[in-house]
Amino acid sequence: MLFFCLSYSVESLKGKLLIADPSLIGDDSFSRSIILMAEHNDEGALGFVLNKPTPYSLDQIIDGVSNSNMIYKGGPVDTDNLFYIHSSPELIANSVQINEELYWGGDFEQLSELLNDKVLDPDDVRFFVGYSGWSANQLEFEMEQNSWIALEDDISAQILSKSAESLWKEKLKNLGGTYVLWVNTPEDPNLN
Repeated sequence: MLFFCLSYSVESLKGKLLIADPSLIGDDSFSRSIILMAEHNDEGALGFVLNKPTPYSLDQIIDGVSNSNMIYKGGPVDTDNLFYIHSSPELIANSVQINEELYWGGDFEQLSELLNDKVLDPDDVRFFVGYSGWSANQLEFEMEQNSWIALEDDISAQILSKSAESLWKEKLKNLGGTYVLWVNTPEDPNLN
């Protein structure tokens, strides 16, 4: 039996946005999603879906935290855990840099205290259940299949406060061309 490994050469997508191609229909996790890439290297990739809110807020699922930040579906991996991105690495120890403005993770006890003491505003942090993850070369393969469109993150300063509802359509409209046709198409094309 012959085994081989496909190797793809793509620059790191860390700090960039992945936009789900409109043809990615029927995938509850990724259809019409925008993902902020927090990590991308030879071992794989990790990111958080920015525009899939849950019906839950932080104070509903974490005891002792008096903050009603909405929680988002970060992706289908590790959905029993809470993750977060923020803009305050100087206040939250062990934060991991995504780009010049955004970080993920860090000391959750510090974060909880900062939220309870109202040192951090709701727009300083966004919470996720789960994350989006890809093994080595998986994301590169999906990109070659045109499942994703990679864009520079031009909204870093606004990601934490940006409305989730219109984000995918807004980015698609900015791409122009045939993508504009998808902006007003229902999520289920059979309903058209």
